[in-house]
Amino acid sequence: MKNILLIGGSHGIGLAMAKELVKDHTVFIASRTAEELTSLNATHIPFDALTDSLDTDQLPDQLDGFVYCPGSINLKPLKMLSLETFQEDMEVNFFSLVKVVKTITPKMVEGGSMVFFSTVAVGTGMPFHTSVAAAKGAIEGFAKSMAAEYAPKLRVNVVAPSLVDTPLAGRLLNNDRKRELMAVRHPLKRVGVATDIANIALFLLSDKSSWMTGQVVGVDGGIGNLNVG
Repeated sequence: MKNILLIGGSHGIGLAMAKELVKDHTVFIASRTAEELTSLNATHIPFDALTDSLDTDQLPDQLDGFVYCPGSINLKPLKMLSLETFQEDMEVNFFSLVKVVKTITPKMVEGGSMVFFSTVAVGTGMPFHTSVAAAKGAIEGFAKSMAAEYAPKLRVNVVAPSLVDTPLAGRLLNNDRKRELMAVRHPLKRVGVATDIANIALFLLSDKSSWMTGQVVGVDGGIGNLNVG
């Protein structure tokens, strides 16, 4: 049974992961809220990635897996994005990630796995994604450098989704017309759901991916590589 730490595992993709992980592992979830976690056999640690320092006294001495889930979606033309928005996106997506990683890396065991989240828009330029793509691009570069630095002790991989139906993307999918327009943009003709992304992250945490590190795995309905008209 592995010890797994999720940062931000109380909603969306993180919650979908937690529901599967608790079946076979000891799970620690550090997040701002815990309402959705009451039925799960997991340890909740109150934590705001933007303002708090993670209390490692509430964690076990050894961690086998780590996932950082917090993120943002600010999709606007560059002229409508303030410098403060870029800074805020970097804080929640990247700098808070680095802060937690530096805190918990000493606890990671030999063969441990870290999983971060990016976006398809880093590898495939998309309009209105300048801020989030910049922040997520920093994550991809950081992950590859970490993977090289900590091999063979740790594996570090990134999942790069397209649009996923989670609370974070709520305003982009808040009516049937928006859902239809977003779905037809993808070759597989639907937007993602939390389990689509959670399943890949679970694979990257598991021993089934033991020969994978430094990878950015696209889970995007085909939109990152295919143009089907």
